[in-house]
Amino acid sequence: MLKHNRLLNNCGRIMSIVILLSFLKIPVYGEPLTGQPPTLSEEGTRFYTDSEIDSLIDSISEIAIEAIEQAAAEAARAAVLAALEREAALLREAERWRREAEQYQLTLRQTQRNGWRNIVIAGLSCLVGGFVVGFAISR
Repeated sequence: MLKHNRLLNNCGRIMSIVILLSFLKIPVYGEPLTGQPPTLSEEGTRFYTDSEIDSLIDSISEIAIEAIEQAAAEAARAAVLAALEREAALLREAERWRREAEQYQLTLRQTQRNGWRNIVIAGLSCLVGGFVVGFAISR
C-alpha cells in the first residue's frame, strides 16, 4: 500500500511540474523559427507572383492528372473484374444446363429402351394370345 502511495506522490509531482512548465514561454529548439515572408501587405495577406501561381497551377495539374489516371486504371480494373465475374457466372450457368441436358438425355434413352421392351412384350403377348384364341376356336 505504501509503495503505491509513493508512486502516486511521484506522479502528482511530475504532473504539477509539467503543468507549471506549460505556462512558461520556452522556445522549441527542434524547429527553425519562422518569420513573416517579405511579400506581405499591410493587411497581413501575401501576394503571389505570376511565376509562383503558374508553378502552383502546374504542380496541381500534374497531381490531378496522376489522380485521374490512377482512378481510370482502378475503374478499368473494376470493369474487367466485373466482366470476369459475369463470365464466370455464365460459365457456371452453362455447365448447369449441360449437366441437366445430359441427365434428360440419359432419361430419354432409358425411356426409349423401356418403350422398345414394352413393345416387344406387347407383341409377344398378342402373338401368344392369338395362338391361344386360334387353337380355342379350332377345337
